[in-house]
Amino acid sequence: MKASASKKNLSSEQTEALLKKLQARFEEYINRHKGLDWAKVKVRLAANPEKLWSLHEMEKTGGEPDVVGQDKKTGEYIFFDCSPESPDGRTSVCYDREGLESRKEHKPKTSAMDMAADMGIEMLTEEQYRELQKLGNFDRKSSSWVQAPAGIRKLGGALFGDRRYGQVFIYHNGAQSYYSGRGFRGSLRV
Repeated sequence: MKASASKKNLSSEQTEALLKKLQARFEEYINRHKGLDWAKVKVRLAANPEKLWSLHEMEKTGGEPDVVGQDKKTGEYIFFDCSPESPDGRTSVCYDREGLESRKEHKPKTSAMDMAADMGIEMLTEEQYRELQKLGNFDRKSSSWVQAPAGIRKLGGALFGDRRYGQVFIYHNGAQSYYSGRGFRGSLRV
């Protein structure tokens, strides 16, 4: 269920609160974005209210979004969910709509891909997930769906990652499966 365009705007109070939270996180975890300037990030955010709405959704569902880089070609800042564990507000979901519809019983409310689309974000790819894990130790107790290659998905599978025993692992599971400890992490370009 997609939010209407009019509902994708934050109030000035919500915007101010979100920007303060993002700035505090930016300053606390400077190792995630060495060489980047918050003032420039803030200017770009202010020019893109629909992206602020998506960041608000990431925050609201427990993702703790933070800047993890900048695209040298486009100048866009790249945000990833940086919560220690898979975001609480995005767990217990199948991988995608097809996986959800294939369940005979005990269907969750939605899928990771549908939820990401509704939020205006992309689910992390395996490569992005591995990049995130270079910035800290994430998903030590949980796991997160990552985008599955078309060939794997065509065969009914999906991928998820976690960190165990000091290593990052990418595993497979049926796209229809879901667990209370598995959610998904998103990315957003601003």
